Amino acid sequence: MAELMDRYPAIADLERRAMRRLPSFAREYLVSGTGDEATVRRNRSAFEAVTFRPQFLKGELEPDTGTTLFGRRYAAPIGAAPVGLTGLIWPGTDETLARLAAERRIPHTLSTVATTKPETVGPLTRGHGWFQLYPPREASIRDDLIERAAASGFDVMVVTADVPAPSRRERQRRARVRVPPVIGPTLVAQAAIHPSWTVATLRKGIPKFETLEPYIDSSTLRQMSGFIGARLGGTLSWDYLAEIRKRWDGPLVVKGILDVDDAERCLAEGADAVQVSNHGGRQLEAAPSPLEALDAILERVDGRAPVLLDSGVRSGADVARALALGADFVFAGRAFLFGIAALGERGADHAFEILHDGLVNVMHQTGCSTIDELRTRGVGVDG
Repeated sequence: MAELMDRYPAIADLERRAMRRLPSFAREYLVSGTGDEATVRRNRSAFEAVTFRPQFLKGELEPDTGTTLFGRRYAAPIGAAPVGLTGLIWPGTDETLARLAAERRIPHTLSTVATTKPETVGPLTRGHGWFQLYPPREASIRDDLIERAAASGFDVMVVTADVPAPSRRERQRRARVRVPPVIGPTLVAQAAIHPSWTVATLRKGIPKFETLEPYIDSSTLRQMSGFIGARLGGTLSWDYLAEIRKRWDGPLVVKGILDVDDAERCLAEGADAVQVSNHGGRQLEAAPSPLEALDAILERVDGRAPVLLDSGVRSGADVARALALGADFVFAGRAFLFGIAALGERGADHAFEILHDGLVNVMHQTGCSTIDELRTRGVGVDG
């Protein structure tokens, strides 16, 4: 691990290597935002604007990153956010992240549209699995997905609220990203010049939306894509959320919240936490960054429930910034995918090590022994 840290000390290093190893369609799917990607840039700018006021002369410190959420003790307030179509980025990604979650004692959130079914991933997490639900239009599918998640050992349900309609993602259109990729000269050429990805994909098999296979007659990616567009999302309402609450016995998180009234209503409808997120800049190009929305939501929630955050996290310092501004837990999506695409299975652990080591370093530099102390540390925000 020390050698890896010397060669790839930052998530940006993993990203550069990943971009070299991925075919163009997988690259574009992973990194693109929507519109002119102003929201992607805004996410990064918001993190970079947050500074700490260090405190020194604290003597020898041994920072403890452990934190408790929903009655479970996690080794760090860092989790893997849900990412769809993970097998296109690198085969076996969700299994890799599940094993990471179990070994490092952090949560991994499996997407409804990941490429590995919950029955496979859940047991691998050893109790550290969360399941993300894209609300199906059909109640029977919704209820079956909830039952499958519970039976597979997932203990937290995350309902994604911020996809009322598909986003435009113009960059993906310009790159002619298709699901599945159109087999032709371009794809063949891309496969030939990215042999690591190609060999790994051939060994694992063409990625499929395994979770959704029981609900249509065919398992091809093309037909699955039509199913996703027609039968997932677009119908989430407060009544729908109330139905999920009735059927899910464990902790319930609503993800994609940027409005204080929405946060308040989520708690009134029985949510146990809200996750402040703009979907990694992939839905609304004019959305605020989660850090910009966080303070007002924290004020409205007023300690009645945990407030989680994702979108734009690229370092342990970013994790520390979100925590210092009041977030209870921080999730990264692309950062873990960069690690896996760059280094295979060991890349997931290395990405976590980068984030965790960076968090610990900030705690040392600011004189904090615990996460609670970090949450009281003074920060500044440019502008």
